[in-house]
Amino acid sequence: MKLFLIKLGKAFTTIKRDGIIVGGKRIFNYLFLFIKTILAAKPGDILIITGGVGDSAHYRTHNQAEEFNLHGLKTSVMLQDNPLLPRYADKYKIFIFHRTIVTPTIAKLIANIKKQNKEIIFETDDLVFDAKHIQSTDLYKNKMTYFEKKQYEKGVGEEILKDPYVKVCSTTTAYLAKILEGYGKKVFINKNKIDNHELEIAENILKTDEKKFPQELSSWNSRSLAPEEKNIYLGYFSGTASHNRDFATITDALVEIMKKHPQVKLLLAGPLDTDNILNKFKDRIIRLPFVSRDKYFGNAYKADIVLAPLELGVPYCEAKSELKFFEAGILKIPTVAVANQTFKEAIEDGVDGFLASTTNDWIFKLEKLIADEKLRQEMGGRARAKVMAEYTNRNSHNEEYYNYLKSKLV
Repeated sequence: MKLFLIKLGKAFTTIKRDGIIVGGKRIFNYLFLFIKTILAAKPGDILIITGGVGDSAHYRTHNQAEEFNLHGLKTSVMLQDNPLLPRYADKYKIFIFHRTIVTPTIAKLIANIKKQNKEIIFETDDLVFDAKHIQSTDLYKNKMTYFEKKQYEKGVGEEILKDPYVKVCSTTTAYLAKILEGYGKKVFINKNKIDNHELEIAENILKTDEKKFPQELSSWNSRSLAPEEKNIYLGYFSGTASHNRDFATITDALVEIMKKHPQVKLLLAGPLDTDNILNKFKDRIIRLPFVSRDKYFGNAYKADIVLAPLELGVPYCEAKSELKFFEAGILKIPTVAVANQTFKEAIEDGVDGFLASTTNDWIFKLEKLIADEKLRQEMGGRARAKVMAEYTNRNSHNEEYYNYLKSKLV
């Protein structure tokens, strides 16, 4: 019943935020995916159970399933809403639980797995397993409905993580790995990666190299303009309303940039509040509508520079992965990111991206990219090379984790 109320709350919020047509489409997509996972699931090696259908589930379940399958591990994905889940204990040898609330159905599945002495792995890409972190966010305090908050009364998956039977976790970053090791678990870091389908989308975009804003470029030959006269688009792609405070950390820097560089425009996507001092530049702020993941990279390609700010020193933000870097990099777009642990590990500052920790850092490094088209192109090219090597399923190479999983199939 609790899970049903949570889903109802999310559906209500989706309709309220996106409208009946767009919101209804998102709800329909959820129902479609629910049925699709049931029909697609075949007995095999690994079953990944997830509590959601958003970007987190996209990367940590469906993309990982493709990755595992590419390495000879027969993997399926199932939403936790399936009432027949307990029956699947007989059909797989390894069970990975991603953002899963322990309901009676999940509890029964876990009991059946334990009876057969099979492997359970706790999977997370965020700090939602510790309720105090999500409850401290603006998203929880001001954006969630009563029913949505019910999901975070306790940490999501907390019971699974703390279960002595569960010895292993998988996660996205070294920051999260250290926290999980504090629970006495063996932890494998398996980075978020771009799947083969989205890699093909990105490659097709680069091949066609369509004009980003043809309505602006049609009346003149952009090659004849001086660099300071060409529009430069700074892109920020927000996943949830929790990113309002992240974006606010660079507002002062963006105001200074917009004052000094009239050719700079902001591309904003997602549920982001901009009712602040940036309003004075509202004629240079372009809001992009919600689109499916298949169309996301087309939107991202409109940007010349991608922004990846986060609140420094806040655990919930520090735990985030570097996906803004690799989603931009696959399109040869340079990123300026917060100089936290995760982005420092992903980006070589000044080579395949820029890192910033202060307002002056953000201004200085954005201005370097704004002023130098060649630098943008070279940095974007190096970013793509790194992404291709480290952040795609096509070139995935995490042998330690793959070998561990294979050892549990014997």
